Amino acid sequence: MAAARTPYLLGHAEIADLFGVERQTSQKWRVDGTLANPDVVASGNPYWLLDTVLRLDGHAGRQATAQRLDQYQASIHNGYHVDDPKMLPIIVGIKEVALLLGVDQQTVSRWRNRKQIVEADLILSRSPLWLLDTIEGDARERGRGVAPHQLERMRSGERAPQKPRGRKPAAPRPAKRPLPPARSFTSSERDDAISFVSQVLSEGHSVTIRPTR
Repeated sequence: MAAARTPYLLGHAEIADLFGVERQTSQKWRVDGTLANPDVVASGNPYWLLDTVLRLDGHAGRQATAQRLDQYQASIHNGYHVDDPKMLPIIVGIKEVALLLGVDQQTVSRWRNRKQIVEADLILSRSPLWLLDTIEGDARERGRGVAPHQLERMRSGERAPQKPRGRKPAAPRPAKRPLPPARSFTSSERDDAISFVSQVLSEGHSVTIRPTR
């Protein structure tokens, strides 16, 4: 099978390498809106066109040096520029390949380990990605069936939702009831003192008793 041309795409790991920052920094850019919405979502993971990512260059101290850019482009075999997401070929990850071939994701991973499926066209952020045409061609050569309805869904651009990032927001804590005002009691107000202490304790507060003369 002839090597397919693959578009220059980046995941969070590649963006971090390009700008010389930690991967968590790239993820933060995504959360705070610095980084645009992903151009591709495959197996729930986001990916961006190189041209999209380079829009960050030179802003707020972010710099993609020529050396890092050359290193990135050299890492993408037979890569090419795409400036419009609509012009991207259909790209799939392990989840979509499993659906297309009617197997589970563990089977696809096992096939990869045993060289029983075509090599991924891209490895981004340690995740394998294929052109849909690559998987279709490989399935024909190996006599594997392809689910027609899944193929139609993917060709229509339907994708699994992006995986949630970061921690779930914490549930709001219930508001604490205000402390009751301090009170003093004489020996003749024993019943009132007992009632007051019982009420304070029932509300979850503690009580300190300071005897006076």
